[in-house]
Amino acid sequence: MNIASYQERIEQELRTWISNLPEEPENLYAPLRYTLEHGGKRMRPILALTGCGIFSDSVEAAVPAALGIELFHNFTLLHDDIMDNAPLRRGRETVFKKWNTNIAILSGDALFAESFKLMSKSPVFALHDILDLFSQTTIEVCEGQQLDMDFEQRRTLHVDEYLNMIRLKTAVLPAAALKIGALCGGASAQDAERLYTFGLHIGMAFQLQDDILDTFGDSEKVGKQRGGDILANKKTVLVLLALENGSATDRDELRVWYSTTTDQPQEKIAAVIGIFNRSNAREEANRFMLAHQQQAFEAISELTISESKKEILRQFADQLLHREH
Repeated sequence: MNIASYQERIEQELRTWISNLPEEPENLYAPLRYTLEHGGKRMRPILALTGCGIFSDSVEAAVPAALGIELFHNFTLLHDDIMDNAPLRRGRETVFKKWNTNIAILSGDALFAESFKLMSKSPVFALHDILDLFSQTTIEVCEGQQLDMDFEQRRTLHVDEYLNMIRLKTAVLPAAALKIGALCGGASAQDAERLYTFGLHIGMAFQLQDDILDTFGDSEKVGKQRGGDILANKKTVLVLLALENGSATDRDELRVWYSTTTDQPQEKIAAVIGIFNRSNAREEANRFMLAHQQQAFEAISELTISESKKEILRQFADQLLHREH
């Protein structure tokens, strides 16, 4: 197993796939090239190859599925950007801003179809289970996105509802990537499910940590503006914990801050952080994150694989969650 080589392989496969795209209709395929040529860390397809590599000496059987997962992920981003009216993605104009909304929708649809085409090239012995899982994951990601949009319109929201939303929107796809890779590699049903559990809890821990770092992280080390979620009035786990555990005065003040915009962003960020600190929201959010991390490591310990491969998974999880505070 060599995770660095997996990333190189994914980049190579994507370049080949992009080079084989038709030229026409230009407004359908140009956005696909634009999206995939500047595309992130490729974490999900790497997870698929990793899942396969744990159970097989070769990851070739999982390459089409891994590529399909990356196309699916980018499809969700194309449509999410429209729903969020986001002008930028990875420092560049989003597809619907560069072209238009109709083109972004249709290009996303094409990526979605291509992702299933690639997934169908998985090994025959595991194809039914893989397509069933991929279809279910697609539905769950859509459920998570709808819940996220619904929650923005609700005045009251419980932490448990938020945790379920991020499970669906964020965690099920990396979990499915690992399990699909494991199935391609010939894993038993039990081990494939254990790997899914590992991926699910690592995905949850990653998102909870992201919520914390947005407010309390070092912006230069984390790579984004500190307090961006606060300025966007985004209901993160910190907000919900503060509303559940804070004093009546702090709860009222937080609701006021989150119902308005301000021309004094630093004042708003400082005031909201003060509320988070007084309500112990950061400590509670960190407790949730560590609980999911622990559940992920417990799933690793139950796998019927060598200790050296378990250690590779533990190190991978540590690297994923080792971001600067």
